[in-house]
Amino acid sequence: MTSENTHAVAVAPETDWDAQAAAFDDEPDHGLRDPAVRAAWADRLRAWLPGQPADVLDLGCGTGSLSLLAVEQGHRVTGVDRSPAMAERARAKLAGRAEILCGDAVDPPVERRRFDVVLVRHVLWALPDPAGVLRHWRGLLRPGGRFVLIEGVWGTLAPVGIPAARLTALLAPLTGDVRVERLSDDSVLWGKDVDDERYAVIAAV
Repeated sequence: MTSENTHAVAVAPETDWDAQAAAFDDEPDHGLRDPAVRAAWADRLRAWLPGQPADVLDLGCGTGSLSLLAVEQGHRVTGVDRSPAMAERARAKLAGRAEILCGDAVDPPVERRRFDVVLVRHVLWALPDPAGVLRHWRGLLRPGGRFVLIEGVWGTLAPVGIPAARLTALLAPLTGDVRVERLSDDSVLWGKDVDDERYAVIAAV
């Protein structure tokens, strides 16, 4: 499937993320335990995030691997995950260096706070109303802020995900400059070769 396809793709069945938490970091791109994989994600994140310390909201943060990279690059991070088990592992991984909240990424429990970056990896595709969610997340950004959205389309017989062209179309009314980076060809990011559509969208508001 190519990024030119703007059609919706099926959403995967609901996953019990509490049950998945113990083994979640076993995937190379989740746990970032391999130094090469970790360095590859750190390099990408450094390019996507502001060059100066910023307030980053990591939605669907899982066990906190990207949150940790952002903290190590000098950013102030708030992570949100609705799975108590994931949030607990993220708190242990961050060891007090970031605020980790248990709550829904769709409507994160951050009250009236605003952020410089909304960072989301592999979450938006699974939500039933991505357009509405993006509008809500737009309200969490300060003027001059940005989205960093890492998404894709997985599977061949019954693909799930959101094509890059559809995501950029949803962002068009909400943002100014939108940039798409193809990630499928960078096997180091995933710890293996992949042949599906994986990408990042960086969109300024």
